Amino acid sequence: MFAQRLKELRKLRGLSQSALARDLGLSQQAVCKWETGRSTPDPQTLAELAAYFHVSTDHLLGRTPHSVAETSSFAFSGAMQHMIPVIGTVRAGYGALAFEEDYGEEPATVRDPENYFYLIVKGDSMEPRIHEGDLALVRRQPTLENGELGVVVYGDGDGTLKKFIRRGNAVILQPFNPAYHEQVILGEDLQHLYIAGKVVETKAKW
Repeated sequence: MFAQRLKELRKLRGLSQSALARDLGLSQQAVCKWETGRSTPDPQTLAELAAYFHVSTDHLLGRTPHSVAETSSFAFSGAMQHMIPVIGTVRAGYGALAFEEDYGEEPATVRDPENYFYLIVKGDSMEPRIHEGDLALVRRQPTLENGELGVVVYGDGDGTLKKFIRRGNAVILQPFNPAYHEQVILGEDLQHLYIAGKVVETKAKW
């Protein structure tokens, strides 16, 4: 019963075995063994799993009559959805990023809400995939992987939503709209490039 409930809870949250293992500081092999019934976690790890999924240890062990779907939908509705601030502008100054223009809050299903913000998309450089007025959910982080979509501040300008490409010693900020040219930043100019975060999703709102 534990193997089945763990697997269902993991899938309900949209996690892979490796993602769950990473969040809990475990190996993917351990999670795989639990879900196939080849082993079970020790009491301390079981308690950590219960806290992670916002369920009781009795539920994880199959000692409660409630279905996983019923229990998890109740638990996750409050535990996973948080109100995230909506901002209009990101700027760089005094060695840090400033988040300006408060437009209230919007809900998002995230685990660490303090690390996220919504940015209102301005302009049409990311058409046809992302439109002006859309909301971009951004995770605050100072780096981006090659090919990821991020919010980048360059020089004295506002933050711009672009595809981040690293090519040799240069960084390219690439728009989706073919009517716009990509921006190539290299040399000392890279010192004036600030990454506000990674765009994890966008949605039409305004």
